[in-house]
Amino acid sequence: MSIPIKLDTSYLAQEVTPEEVYSWQAHVDFCHEMLHTRSGAGSDFLGWVEPKIMMPAAEVDRISQVAARLRAGSDVLVVIGIGGSYLGARAVIEAIGGPDKDRIIFAGQNISAHYHKELLSKLEGKRIAINIISKSGTTTEPAIAFRLLRNYLEEKAGKEKAAKLIAATTDAKKGALRNLAVEQGYETFVVPDDVGGRYSVLSAVGLLPIAYAGIDIKALLESAAKCAEELKTADLKANPAYYYAVLRNLLYNKGKGIEILASFEPRLHYITEWWKQLFGESEGKENIGIFPASVDFTTDLHSMGQWIQEGRRSIFETFIDIEGGEPDLIIPNELNDADGLNYLAGKQVHEVNQEAYRATALAHREGGVPNSSIVLPKLDEETLGAMLYFFEKACAISGYLLRVNPFNQPGVEAYKGHMFALLGKPGFEKQTEEIKKRLQIG
Repeated sequence: MSIPIKLDTSYLAQEVTPEEVYSWQAHVDFCHEMLHTRSGAGSDFLGWVEPKIMMPAAEVDRISQVAARLRAGSDVLVVIGIGGSYLGARAVIEAIGGPDKDRIIFAGQNISAHYHKELLSKLEGKRIAINIISKSGTTTEPAIAFRLLRNYLEEKAGKEKAAKLIAATTDAKKGALRNLAVEQGYETFVVPDDVGGRYSVLSAVGLLPIAYAGIDIKALLESAAKCAEELKTADLKANPAYYYAVLRNLLYNKGKGIEILASFEPRLHYITEWWKQLFGESEGKENIGIFPASVDFTTDLHSMGQWIQEGRRSIFETFIDIEGGEPDLIIPNELNDADGLNYLAGKQVHEVNQEAYRATALAHREGGVPNSSIVLPKLDEETLGAMLYFFEKACAISGYLLRVNPFNQPGVEAYKGHMFALLGKPGFEKQTEEIKKRLQIG
């Protein structure tokens, strides 16, 4: 494989062997055919499968140009969105950094009065730009945040100037946000009709904030496109994403209903958050599905580590391992060695972190937790673009192997109807009365 990703499955046996994985080839062939002929459930949402088609070069250039204009005209970009509308961008920005990473703030992912009041206070005295991301423009959390922040920007800059500092990523033709954007003259980008939110990081949804941070979006996309080409084969011996999808399902069938994604690098925290949404929303249906959880090691070895090592054996782990490319930072020697760390003097901090990873994987395997590792040579646009696509492709096939539609999310709507009824939204009067009785509200 030429993609910059390796799948290390050394610590899966005896629960899962290569022979068992390869025995699923016929199932994988069937699911692969459904995906690539668009004949399976959710086939209207497969635009992400071909990154180059999803994002033509001309549109990528326009995103870069608009990002540069917004960056020049503002001190801070406030990215407003929830779920897939912000997690992908935040994951990439936190992981890679970029020269202007600290100039990006995220809003619209909660309805906390404290959060938004504090955010408005922090923005005082700063020139702000806004990227509102919402297909409809009516999703409660981002809609509230946008109303607050748009009013704030218009009060500070005036309506005409504010309009030049707002970019709306929304439906191509319809919806409240599209109508407002046309009316006010906002720069607009499209949420593709055939790409669900959790698969949208490599579309304009994720790329505009990522470009504002100063990250090379062309390199990110090029790597994802190369990965897409490599993963077009259904052969389990040549497609690590499919191998990963099968081993997950094998472990699930053997009672391992929880997958923990673990990394030893704090800047991967939002990658694991993005991964949880990707797999949780795709697979958790019809009272089945692997529950995706995540931990940040070594920090969580001092909390969740005990449960993972000796708790109920219903879990398996996937590690993200970054082999190199980390900063040079040498542990110094101390004459009195009061902390007993001179045995580490002269070693790179990353070397110590790597040994902590290896020790943890071995200890957890010895404790009855099968685990595998996604191994990256370093963390940059090339490896991250490939890893994002790797997980998307694996998730699609894993969902089909589970016999669920990996591209819908009907359960997400359940709380919304209750919330609209309790808040008195027009059209929900009957539900309001029923819910108040159930909650015994007078």
